[in-house]
Amino acid sequence: MTWIKICATTNLPDAEASVAAGADALGFIFAPSPRQIAVETAAPIIAALPHEIEKIGVFVDETPEHVADVARKIGLTGVQLHGDETAGGLAKYRKVLAGRKLIKALQTRELLTDGCDRQLESYLDARGSLDAVLLDSGQPGRRGGTGVPFDWKAALPIVRRIAEALPVIIAGGLTAEKVAEAIRLFDPWGVDVVSGVESEVGKKDKAKLQSFVVAVRETCRCQS
Repeated sequence: MTWIKICATTNLPDAEASVAAGADALGFIFAPSPRQIAVETAAPIIAALPHEIEKIGVFVDETPEHVADVARKIGLTGVQLHGDETAGGLAKYRKVLAGRKLIKALQTRELLTDGCDRQLESYLDARGSLDAVLLDSGQPGRRGGTGVPFDWKAALPIVRRIAEALPVIIAGGLTAEKVAEAIRLFDPWGVDVVSGVESEVGKKDKAKLQSFVVAVRETCRCQS
């Protein structure tokens, strides 16, 4: 069953709607973003969520100590590193996070440029410090939430290469209409959605949430 993360949660009603729709995990962005949430705002939302729902904090270029401190204080069950964190530094995050899930986001547009094989290999070599790799599209100045898919066909060899070492999460421009194609093409461990389930930036749409989860679950059933 494909893991579903609804990211960029900014308020409790949206969190509850995501849970009701059938999400496995909710994401909270603690980095500069139109969808950023303050730690003190996220804390009571996380406390109100069911135990079985994963609570993933998204950080960009923060120190391992800061990330671990926030995770402990507000009850995060996992962390997504969405910045330029190096492969060599991942072991320290793993150590201080005390068993919490650790996801590293990579920008697919960068991996598709010439000369990036060594960068990708460095992260694959550090797989002992990771639980999954998230592939996002990204744009210059915007690391995520662009609403634009990356070049799926061009990236397919990269996805397959990563999947040999680590679970892969597909993000970037997913919607209820597009996610089935992404699952059939990549057979990912998980999918991550932001703009595709919003009514406006930072606000979730209940109908879109439900349609997205249904599309994922039905596609998985058809493939099984």
